Amino acid sequence: MQRIPAVWLVLAGIVSVQFGAAIAKNLFPLVPPTAMVWLRLVTSAVILLVVARPRLHGRSRHDWLVVLGFGTALMVMNWAIYQSFARIPLGIAVTIEFLGPLAVAVIGSRRPRDLIWVLLAAAGVALLGLSPASLSWAGVGFALLAGLSWACYILLSAQTGRQWPGISGLALASLVGAVVLAPPAILEAGSTLLEPRVLLLGVTVGLLSSVIPYSLELIALRRITPRVFGILMSLEPAVAALAATLLLQEFLTPVQWVAMGCVVAASVGATRTAEPMHQPAPD
Repeated sequence: MQRIPAVWLVLAGIVSVQFGAAIAKNLFPLVPPTAMVWLRLVTSAVILLVVARPRLHGRSRHDWLVVLGFGTALMVMNWAIYQSFARIPLGIAVTIEFLGPLAVAVIGSRRPRDLIWVLLAAAGVALLGLSPASLSWAGVGFALLAGLSWACYILLSAQTGRQWPGISGLALASLVGAVVLAPPAILEAGSTLLEPRVLLLGVTVGLLSSVIPYSLELIALRRITPRVFGILMSLEPAVAALAATLLLQEFLTPVQWVAMGCVVAASVGATRTAEPMHQPAPD
């Protein structure tokens, strides 16, 4: 890993996340979205807890509240985006979701030039509105909820990193998400969750969508700045659209590609000109 350039590690993580999402969507007839997210969180929690072995003794009430909030944001973010791309094309869902970290990058800025990125992103969203045939209000709403949760995740990640060293906060957050989502997942899928094939598929999606990208990004972040990381993460919508095209035969229209390009360009621009901040975390 040390010989692989950090940029390639980040790109590999992005590809893993989005191809994992495309595989998950292809499996929705067998494993419903909520159950798939739960299996993903369980896989992530088990592996990360074994690796991190977080110290629980002597923790303050504030420490637990932070990790509970972080875990809730993680769970809602993943659940909402899966609900979204169950209803609308994956590439469009991720494009709308990306408005969350974009908002974090520009909120609080008093520089007039940052308004350019807001207007560019707004233009992208407006262009998406010109292709309603492939969209649904529910799908768009869930993508916006995922974006809001992603923004909360970014803001809470800073506090979690200060209170919980290494990946221990992320491991506990995954556990929180798995516990909270367990009842609706079990109600949705029932005894299907006990089938060996379903468990194997859930573990596969968990590895592709959580464990592998988290590990690659942690290694990469030791060698690149958060700003460079944020710029690379702006490629997520395009990679999601590519994965959907290859695995799901979801073909976007030229207008939708232009809309996506507007949001990606706005994200890159906002990240390049923003004050130093914590980078967006993976969905």
